[in-house]
Amino acid sequence: MKRVLVTGATGQIGSELTMALRTRYGGDQVIAGGRKTKPSEALRNSGPFEAVDCLDSSAVAGVVRRYGVDTIYHLAAILSAVAEADPAHAWNVNINGLRNVLDVAREHRCAVFVPSSIGAFGASTPPNDTPQDTIQRPSTMYGITKVAGELLCDYYFTRFGVDTRGVRYPGIISHGTLPGGGTTDYAVEIYYEAIRRGRYTCYLAAGTFLDMMYMPDAIKAAISLMEADPGLLVHRNAFNVTALNFDPEILARSIRAHIPEFTMAYQVDDVRQRIADSWPNHLDDSAACEQWGWKPDYDLDAMTGEMLAVLSEKLQQQE
Repeated sequence: MKRVLVTGATGQIGSELTMALRTRYGGDQVIAGGRKTKPSEALRNSGPFEAVDCLDSSAVAGVVRRYGVDTIYHLAAILSAVAEADPAHAWNVNINGLRNVLDVAREHRCAVFVPSSIGAFGASTPPNDTPQDTIQRPSTMYGITKVAGELLCDYYFTRFGVDTRGVRYPGIISHGTLPGGGTTDYAVEIYYEAIRRGRYTCYLAAGTFLDMMYMPDAIKAAISLMEADPGLLVHRNAFNVTALNFDPEILARSIRAHIPEFTMAYQVDDVRQRIADSWPNHLDDSAACEQWGWKPDYDLDAMTGEMLAVLSEKLQQQE
């Protein structure tokens, strides 16, 4: 039976991944770890929660020992736009925090999932059908930490035998926890504003195509990779994965199929636009498909219908 620790369990991906893991393995088997001392009611009531900072290696090790953890999903990180505002802090959390987790995993023989990102690529990367193995020269601190993190995970696998695995996530869209400072956050904010006001001002320009993924598929990718036969994995850190590809105009049209009066204007944020322009237009995820059977479940229309339905009910309950 797996005993799992999720760091960053109160974040956008972590909060929903933790609940999915508890459904799969049992509530008591999955420890939610986060810096917040007051987790959500769902996290608090469905299984153990430990206040743990990945920068404190002794605290991470203590949780692993106390619960007999054998698998760590390390999701604690500073995201792209926030990282640009405080690069030193982003490096400290994203690299030193990761190294602490890897050292604990090495000592206690844990498998480790570490998400990378499309941010690990840069302007010199082939932008269309970006290969699994290609040039990675990001121009942001977030991207630099993701490339360094991929290499660090590979090092711990080849040098120490730590079972490290990861995916390069595109933008993640969710109706659960609000996003936390990413460049692709517009693709979540737009649904809230469409329901609340019938209009949205987008900070990325029309024609900015990026890969995206609905949260259920993001969770599916993480769990599927960690359950995959290691003998089939040629790559480990990290697999390209994708599900959706659109620009703001295409997303707006999808929303208008449900809210015909919805309108969108633009006020481009130079920092986030620069970051988005440095990322690929579309990833080639054939390696993930071939090596561990990756296949998303949601297309754009299915995601939009579900996002609007769930958020409409959620916002109505808050009134």
